[in-house]
Formats: sequence, C-alpha cells, structure tokens
Amino acid sequence: MTASRHRRAGMIRSYAVTGGDAPGTRAGLDAATLLVADPGRPLTGLAAQSRRVMDLCLPGALSVSEVAAHLQLPGAIVKVIVAGLVDSGHLAPRAPFVPAASPYSADFLMKVLKALEKL
Repeated sequence: MTASRHRRAGMIRSYAVTGGDAPGTRAGLDAATLLVADPGRPLTGLAAQSRRVMDLCLPGALSVSEVAAHLQLPGAIVKVIVAGLVDSGHLAPRAPFVPAASPYSADFLMKVLKALEKL
C-alpha cells in the first residue's frame, strides 16, 4: 500500500498522534489507572489528542483503557499522551480502588464444601 492509500484509509503513524513524545511517567501507568482531570488547568495550547483526553476526563475519572476505547487508539499510544498530561499537571493518576477481601469463617467454608460434595 502506498503512502497516499494509507492516508485515504485513515491510518496515522503513532509518532504523529503523540507528537513524537515518549515521557518517562508512563512506566507507572497501566490500563486500570484512573485519570482525574484538573478543571483549573487551561486547555489552550494542548494538541488535539491531548484535548480529547481532557474532554473525556473532565466530567469524572476514567481509566487509561476506557480513554483508549473512546479514542479508538492503542493503549500504548494513550499512555504516552496521558503521561504528557500528567507531567504538565492536567491529569492526576490514581490507583484503582480494590476493596479488601473479607475473610470467611471456617464454618462457612465447611458448609460450602459439603454442599459441593452433594452435587
């Protein structure tokens, strides 16, 4: 496929989407990292993809994978865009909330085991 056919098919090189950046903070980002936007930060001067990420995150927290799905971009590309926004203070990454597991009593587990044995 020639370069002109790639453009017509809507294919864009990943370095064009990220502006050639590869900031260092993306190592701490994973697909489940929640992104919280700072509504006080000005959006002027942001690249188009960065602006789209901010528009998605301003109403509430979204995970990196949700942002990637909305933008229809690979997760690695979104991590680079998000890392730039984290570095500039536009986004704050948060670890996802995972509730602590509650321990079950031995009596409960024995009841479960006996019920399974009856099957």
